[in-house]
Amino acid sequence: MKQFISVKDVADINALVKKALAYKAAPFLDKALGANKRIGLLFLNPSLRTRLSSQVAAQNLGMEPIVFNVDKEGWALEFAEGAIMNGNTVEHIKDAAPVLGNYFDILCIRTFPGLVNKEEDYSEKIINQFIKYAGVPIVSLESATLHPLQSLTDIITILESMSSSASFKNKKPKIVLTWAPHIKSIPQCVANSFSQWVNAWGEAEFVITHPEGYELSAEFTKGATITHHQDDALKDADFVYVKNWSSYEQYGKVLCSDAHWMMNNKKLALTNNAKLMHCLPVRRNVELSDEILDGPNSIVTKEASNRVWAAQAVLSEILKSK
Repeated sequence: MKQFISVKDVADINALVKKALAYKAAPFLDKALGANKRIGLLFLNPSLRTRLSSQVAAQNLGMEPIVFNVDKEGWALEFAEGAIMNGNTVEHIKDAAPVLGNYFDILCIRTFPGLVNKEEDYSEKIINQFIKYAGVPIVSLESATLHPLQSLTDIITILESMSSSASFKNKKPKIVLTWAPHIKSIPQCVANSFSQWVNAWGEAEFVITHPEGYELSAEFTKGATITHHQDDALKDADFVYVKNWSSYEQYGKVLCSDAHWMMNNKKLALTNNAKLMHCLPVRRNVELSDEILDGPNSIVTKEASNRVWAAQAVLSEILKSK
């Protein structure tokens, strides 16, 4: 693996999941693999699980992780080619990225979309500029359109849950991605990425449900069944992934705040005793009810804990290819 930006960088999803679960069983299995290697974790936006899980994963492999909050501790970066830098930006990515590439063996980047200019966000300008100029492998800790480490974690968690149940031996799981209400405009990154990974995995019946106007880019959802009727989508579901996102077509807009879309036990009863997933952080009793999050069907904590093993598997693959 030369970089990790999307599922397209993964040759075999099931093999990567198997590696992640092997690390979960034996975290220090390859503790010398990253000896004398440094990994830089650059955050242009806040993080909790992504930051800490990536640090733990790197240390499990013997790497030295260094965290830098670019948005708070660094110069304001310019990403536009040919920019006349007479405004608020102080340093061009052309100058910063090659230096960072000399400091680190692997460079991890976390950034969010602006949710104002769809073309700019979906061009992935920021992470692509790091790829272009850093000269070392780049790992996405979330970009303007995708969150691949989260999505790998989600597949790991689904397969891990399936392995403990005999009911999946002769059938594909039904996985439902359902939109949920939120109090503000949220990126499409997690929903895009989850859709891309489940479709690429190809071993599930995949349904996406959301109110009208919340269609995601077909680039990521092609292959899924899409419906505006949540109750129909939830019928016989084995896994339900709950996530809010803002409109893609009316870019960044909040078109609906209908509380009826919040998952609760009444809706859970429509499913095949489904396991409930969310990437966290979650707005309790807005996106998901307390009864769901604190109930026996929630695998949210397991999902978040698996972030370490997803990151460790990816970093291991990159280190072994260097």
